[in-house]
Amino acid sequence: MYQKYIKRILDFIFSLILIIVLSPLLLIIALIVRINLGSPIIFKQERTGLHGKTFTIYKFRSMTDERDENGELLDNELRMTRFSRIFRSTSLDELPELFNILKGDMSFIGPRPLLTEYNELYNEEQKKRHNVRPGLTSYTAVNGRSTLSWERRFELDTWYVNNISLLLDLKILFKTFIVVLKRENTTSDRGKFQGNVENKNAN
Repeated sequence: MYQKYIKRILDFIFSLILIIVLSPLLLIIALIVRINLGSPIIFKQERTGLHGKTFTIYKFRSMTDERDENGELLDNELRMTRFSRIFRSTSLDELPELFNILKGDMSFIGPRPLLTEYNELYNEEQKKRHNVRPGLTSYTAVNGRSTLSWERRFELDTWYVNNISLLLDLKILFKTFIVVLKRENTTSDRGKFQGNVENKNAN
């Protein structure tokens, strides 16, 4: 009952309330981003959501558009400014995802939505992360966040999917506030997901 109906109703109600209440803050952040990083203010990217469907995620941009002599974008790390790192560590760049939650693309709690290019790399167990809507925060976010290996991250994602409940979501939400306030584990050397060991052996 909670997973099928109540969770979505709560997501819609609270995302709408937060968008209204935080609208002045969203406007201020948008102005600061425009001054420090330029335009467009909103970063858009295709991610994989519920049942493997593709949706467009919204975030405040957190990198510059600096390019090399060939006109190609520099590596992400080179396009990060001091402001970018501070901005990301506060997780304020994630606030536009409230609109994704309102639309039904996402939930407040769920596995983080990942790049669509990973879709062919998951094994059957890892694909279960798409049985629920992706989240603004997640079980992995409060259990190591970006320091986790890809394999451990997917293990925690599927554990969440198999054990989802209102009480669990409330615990994750509470722990998320603590993690964000402490700015814990905001950087990672994990890199992109390259696939599972069994997939590599098969190739």
